[in-house]
Amino acid sequence: MDKNISFTDKTGLHLEYSPQPASSYIPEWYKKMDSYTNKTGVPTDTGATGTIKKCMPVFDSINAGYIITTFVDIWVKYIPGQPSYYTWRDFEPVRFHRNAQVSTHFSNNKFDFPKLVNPWCIKTPQGYSTLFLPPMHRDNPISIFPAVVDTDKYTLNVEFPFMLTNLEFDGLIPAGTPIAQVIPFKRDNWKMNISEGDTKENINIGLSLRSKFYNVYKDKYRSKKQYK
Repeated sequence: MDKNISFTDKTGLHLEYSPQPASSYIPEWYKKMDSYTNKTGVPTDTGATGTIKKCMPVFDSINAGYIITTFVDIWVKYIPGQPSYYTWRDFEPVRFHRNAQVSTHFSNNKFDFPKLVNPWCIKTPQGYSTLFLPPMHRDNPISIFPAVVDTDKYTLNVEFPFMLTNLEFDGLIPAGTPIAQVIPFKRDNWKMNISEGDTKENINIGLSLRSKFYNVYKDKYRSKKQYK
């Protein structure tokens, strides 16, 4: 049965750039990547020639959940010390946390931390929380601080403290730039066990992986995920 996740625009501005499934934002590098290093897929004496594009765990991470983007153009002006952020819209998209609030987390930083104002309120079914993290396997000018929020109970908008990936970045961050990957998950209690040696199950999986050059994990072990 499908689970529903709801995104509600808190601003009432009828925002053009609404959240979308992560599959709508496949990175350009991934689109351009060939599936095989030698174009043909024919194995060589050094083994199989599949690229990262053949790696289903990478594919699943890129496509997991939903993407929240910037909803306005943000112009970053680098001034030695701390960048400034400008936009045409009256609704201010960037605010700041005092550096003292994260002083032991980022001890080399001497300046206040910018925070993106996310206009979207998120609601998940009872027992489900949401993981917020920088969009995986994407080169972005902005890197938000990862966080987990119990969005079945806390349904206000979650704002995104961030750092510029290039502290001397100067230029435009266009509206529609992916800034957060939103992945709902069911809360469970977990208990860790540590053991030694390979289990029979792991030995059998290892043998299975060596039975084919390509797609063993995809064909035998991967479970399809859907985010619509």
